[in-house]
Amino acid sequence: MQLVVARIGRAHGIKGEVTVEVRTDEPELRLGPGAVLATEPASAGPLTIESGRVHSGRLLLRFEGVRDRNAAEALRNILLIAEVDPEELPEDPEEFYDHQLIDLDVVTVDGTEVGRISEISHLPYQDLLVVKRPDGGEVMIPFVSEVVPEIDLEEQRAVIDPPPGLLDEAEAEIAGSRKGETAGDDRKGDTAGGREDESS
Repeated sequence: MQLVVARIGRAHGIKGEVTVEVRTDEPELRLGPGAVLATEPASAGPLTIESGRVHSGRLLLRFEGVRDRNAAEALRNILLIAEVDPEELPEDPEEFYDHQLIDLDVVTVDGTEVGRISEISHLPYQDLLVVKRPDGGEVMIPFVSEVVPEIDLEEQRAVIDPPPGLLDEAEAEIAGSRKGETAGDDRKGDTAGGREDESS
């Protein structure tokens, strides 16, 4: 099974290094020297990591055969893809691979059906669950513990506690009158590791 583990950014310096936007919670495992990664588009790869280092909080990689800035710049925006055993699980129980989350049913804490996860959107500062609604619409759910307090892989469901207005405007009014002034304030700072993108 294939997982997107990074996206190549700008060239860094003149010796072929590139910045990468990390999309895995296990960069030392997936993006270490010697790792051979498939690419999207496939014609750009496979790429073998020669070396890596952290500079000013960003991961820099150098690939075998990429020796100058022009060659590095030609790799910009290419996705790096690792081959992973489908049975393999992240070490941290609060972390999940995309394929574990796709097709989970999404329900609110009071049991209301919201829809089904159709994809995971990896943004620079957090991940979003893209949920397909029964009516065909979509809603984006921030994948942080305040909003997604429970992932139950055995039951194949994600439980969400959406702030007023996340699902729709009418619900915002109902939730506002039901919860009063304190809605959403009681769980600030209760973020579980691994639910936000590595780069945040």
